[in-house]
Amino acid sequence: MQKLFKLASIALAAVAATGVQAQDFPAAGKTITIVVPFTAGGPTDRVARDLADSMRKHLNNATIVIDNSAGAGSAIGIAKVARANPDGYTLLLNHIGMATVPTLYRKLSFNVLNDFEYLGIINDVPMTLIGKPTLPADNYKELIAWIGKNQGKVNLANAGVGSASHLCGLMLQSTLKTEMTPVPYKGAAPAIADLMGNQVDLLCDQTTNTTAQIESKKVKAYGVTTPKRLTTPALKDLPTLDESGLKNFQVTVWHGLYAPKGTPAAVTKKVNEAMRLALKEPEFIKKEEQLGAVIAADARTSPEGHKKFVQSEIETWGKVIKAAGAYAD
Repeated sequence: MQKLFKLASIALAAVAATGVQAQDFPAAGKTITIVVPFTAGGPTDRVARDLADSMRKHLNNATIVIDNSAGAGSAIGIAKVARANPDGYTLLLNHIGMATVPTLYRKLSFNVLNDFEYLGIINDVPMTLIGKPTLPADNYKELIAWIGKNQGKVNLANAGVGSASHLCGLMLQSTLKTEMTPVPYKGAAPAIADLMGNQVDLLCDQTTNTTAQIESKKVKAYGVTTPKRLTTPALKDLPTLDESGLKNFQVTVWHGLYAPKGTPAAVTKKVNEAMRLALKEPEFIKKEEQLGAVIAADARTSPEGHKKFVQSEIETWGKVIKAAGAYAD
């Protein structure tokens, strides 16, 4: 009985300690690290830094730093957070890669659905289909005709395996039931540079990377991948691919926030509440609009809605990746 009493006391003490820890989160002087599984300066990094600026005021003005742990289509950064201490001081901000990595990489040290606490979706970033300046097609209808006449000769740039542009390209080919020659680059910048230089034919990439080039008419723009036209001044007159004839073609790069599995519920609740408040901050909204992003304002901002959404995205992209045989390993 004494042994059982001792064990029970230890268990109760542990629970009490966890409760105190959660209640005091974040503790004074403790730094919260948000791991971004991509290089600094990119779209996901910018979202993370903007979010951190808005979240800290709702987390006792805690210091929040960004840790860029890039590589393997975001798998390196994901694995780092999966191994981290589940205390709320190490978080992960990732994009659509959270749903594609499980299929792209067939041997992983983590399970996306089982090894993380889901904290909410932050935003959606539309994609745009753009072409080289000399491409002899001025609208989507003419583009489809040109692709039909050049079967086997069309090349499609992307920012590397697992990138948003790579995924959009796979979905585009699957929907059109045609094959294009992929041309991978080490990032979006060199891919867009070669597109503007007429070295490649097409690219499907985020508005965060393409809006300036579309506005300055350095590339040809054929449509956006959202169900409705965008309100961004530079893109408001650009038709959706759906209205142009590519029915039900919707691709967005969403960003979500995660914590290691086992992070106390009280802590994840605080982080989720801080994130939701940040999404309503006028300054954060303004920064996201400048990136061409749309702030999440639906059930996906809840942990339950977030996880359910990612699960459906894993199924959707799994089919596309498997059909293309586009594995990264």
